[in-house]
This record gives sequence, C-alpha cells and structure tokens, in this order.
Amino acid sequence: MNWNNKALSTRCIHAGEVDDTFGSPRTPLYTTTTFKFPSTAELLDVIEGRKPGNLYTRYGMNPTVTAAEAKLACLEGSETALMFGAGMAAISALFLAHGRRGIACVGNMYGGTLELLLEQLPQLGIATHWVLSVERDRLPALLQSGVGLVFCETPANPTLDITDLAELAQLAHRYGAALAVDNTFASPVNQQPLALGADLSVYSATKSLGGHSDLTAGVVCGDKKLVEPIRHWRKNLGQTPSPEVAHLLCRSLATLQLRIERQNATAQLLARELSHHPGVRRVLYPGQPDFPGHALAKRQMRGFGGILTIEIKGSGDDAAQAADRLKLIALAPSLGGIESLVSQPVATSHHGQTAGQLARQGITDSMLRLSIGLEDPADLLADMEQALS
Repeated sequence: MNWNNKALSTRCIHAGEVDDTFGSPRTPLYTTTTFKFPSTAELLDVIEGRKPGNLYTRYGMNPTVTAAEAKLACLEGSETALMFGAGMAAISALFLAHGRRGIACVGNMYGGTLELLLEQLPQLGIATHWVLSVERDRLPALLQSGVGLVFCETPANPTLDITDLAELAQLAHRYGAALAVDNTFASPVNQQPLALGADLSVYSATKSLGGHSDLTAGVVCGDKKLVEPIRHWRKNLGQTPSPEVAHLLCRSLATLQLRIERQNATAQLLARELSHHPGVRRVLYPGQPDFPGHALAKRQMRGFGGILTIEIKGSGDDAAQAADRLKLIALAPSLGGIESLVSQPVATSHHGQTAGQLARQGITDSMLRLSIGLEDPADLLADMEQALS
C-alpha cells in the first residue's frame, strides 16, 4: 500500500512496517549481524544494488533498520531517510559529506553542534562560518565565495528563535548551495522543512521522535542524491544504530502525533500562565503573540512545540535554585520525552561556551529551558509556581 497519501497519524502507525513471514503488524526485531545467500551471484546482486536485500547490519542493510528508515521518510515526506547512532552522528556525517566547500551556520543552535563547527571541523580543513540571524547580510558574500552548505536550527536551542526556511532556501539555492535544517525541536508533526524548500532535514531522534528517554539515535532525510554520499560516511565511521534501537524507534513513532499535539497544548498553556508570574522576567515560546518570531512560526509551523524557555528575575544562582526546588519536573539535560524536564542551558546544552558566545546568542545565566511531557498541565503549573515562589 502507498502510505504517502494517508493522514499523518495513519503513517505513524503503518508506514514502513513489514513482516512477510508470520504476519506480525510490526516489523520484528532482527538482531542478526549478517545475512546468508544461496549463491555468490545473488550476494553480488545485493552488494552492487541490482536487487534490494539484507547484507550486513553495520552497513544499515538490516530489515529492522530499513523499516524504521522507511517510516521516517514517509513522515518527513522525503525520498529516503538514514538512521544513525545519535543526532550528532547524523550531523557530523552530513557535514563531512556536504561541507567540504565550507559551511555557513545561521542563527542559534545546540552547543554540541557549535563545538563541532567551531573547533573540530576546522582541524580537518573545513571552513565554517557562524552567522547570527541579525547578521544575515553577511550570508550572500559567504555564499558567493563558494560556501556549499547552509545549516540552521529552527526553533533554535534554547531561545526558540525562528528562521524563515523558505527565504533561506531561496538564498542558498541562488548560489548553488544546499540547505540542511535541524528540525529536532519541531518534529515532522509541527514542521516540514523539505516542503518549505530545504534539501535535508536532520534530527536527534533521541528527543521527541524516540519520546521515552530510552533510546539514542539520529536521522537525516532528503533526496537520494544528497543522502547517498552521507551513507558512505555512516558505514565507514560505524555510525549505524543497532536493530534494537531501530525497533524501539518504530514503537515510539506510532504515537508521535498524539504525543506532540498534547505537548504543544500543555506548553502553550504554561507559556501563557508563566508570562504573568511575578518571578519571571520573560517567556520565550513561539506560540506567544509577543514572541518576536510568532508571525513567522504561524506561517511555517503547524504547532509550536513542547519546549519553552523562561528567564527568571534573578541571577544564575537563583535560576539553579528554582530548578532544584522542582519536584515533579526532573532536572535533566534532554528534551522531548513523556516526562517533563528542566535544564539551565549555561550548565548543560551550552556549558563551556565563552561569555562572548553566550551573549551573541542572547543566552543568560538566569534562563531555564523546559521540556514539557504528558503530565497533567495543572500539576506541572503547580510545580513551577511552588519552585518560583
């Protein structure tokens, strides 16, 4: 059956699933590392791409892994998808495959991505440039100089800044560059980067795609001509996920839309209520009418996400104490799960950045990032109020 013309919730459950042997509604977990063939000729047909088949799990040629990738591609609306052992594995392979002519990163983003860009990739001779949203006028000159890859994260970590993907794609394509988007915060439920003109969409599947804080994985989605060069880096750097992780991810994706829609609604409610709290200086959430990128988010997103950042009235120590006082919301450095989490970006996702780098991104010591789970909204609000009081 062609699942691409079905509704998103139907695709979440059925796309990619196959069991031709015993009729299971879910693809079984194949822990097999290697697969046997009746003849050398048939083995070569699979190795050389003349026939589809399973060969060796490190290559990603395992039915559990390819079933997860087929589901992810269907949800993303892409020609193909490639799974990795972590989100940073996906991003690093993407940069190695398509960043040799130089990489221009636009706007705020995860601290690990910035560390890779600013510290590790230059050691390999890859030119990298970090252009903040307010510095966008620098981008045409970089592209004209030959930069081949534009990369952005929207909504951005942890300030939730929104980047106009259609506009950025048009600019990149004008100069022959590709646009890759980290869509982790939005998920394919809330935002479809490829439909907006991006060439590649990348995720830390550890977050909302996995959704249960029990797997670590990454994904790159796009057209085969762009994804295939990344596949070779994945194979030879040993970045393919285990079949067990792929199996868990398929389980999680079945409930993705339900989880995301509930998290959207609860995050919107908390953002509205906390914006009036006397202990909160400001709330950063794309769904708030006073958020700087609200109008753009309404145009390119179908939901505003389950992440919000608050800046409390006080110091970094005051913010840490407020996080420590939370009882229901756990202090942990991740996001997107069914349980609500809080982290202080300067102590977790952006720890180790210089004061100048933090200031450029508008990240302060008194910020707390909240990842909203599936608990009752009233209980979460009560926990925040007692911690801030």
